[in-house]
Amino acid sequence: MYKVIISLIIFTTSLFSLSVGESAKPIILSDKDGGRVDGTPWNSQMIKNKVYLIFYVDPDEKDTNNALSEALKEAKFDPQKYASIAIVNLAATWLPNFAIEAKLKAKQKQYPNAIYVKDKTKKLVSEWGLKDDSSDILLFDKQGILIYKYEGKLNNKEIQKVLKLIMENI
Repeated sequence: MYKVIISLIIFTTSLFSLSVGESAKPIILSDKDGGRVDGTPWNSQMIKNKVYLIFYVDPDEKDTNNALSEALKEAKFDPQKYASIAIVNLAATWLPNFAIEAKLKAKQKQYPNAIYVKDKTKKLVSEWGLKDDSSDILLFDKQGILIYKYEGKLNNKEIQKVLKLIMENI
């Protein structure tokens, strides 16, 4: 019986998981759910007309994909054609939200072309099936279709794959 219940949970979760080749289910993060660092709502429907790379990160895993961040910085993609979004899973850490939010505001000033977003209720974990307590990488084309998804730390081969996909889609 235990195996049947576990199988049903896994199957049900996979039904709601965002997969490569799909557009993301519309999500709005605002108020109690989170939102942009400046206090305005964030709407996933904005993921169009540019290539968007989303880092969905547990604050305890913030350095997991620094190598990708550095590679993106060096690539100097045209901000008219490419943008990055860092969505921080605030519910995945014991760190106080006010401390994380202060760091995010500083990052937003340091990197004005990036979009910083707070997810206070793990909404993207439940709605898009992203991995909790991790570092998820999602790459969307200009039509808002997911073209790459990775959970955890990218190795150099995966970083090169992401860079190539961005170049092919901008």
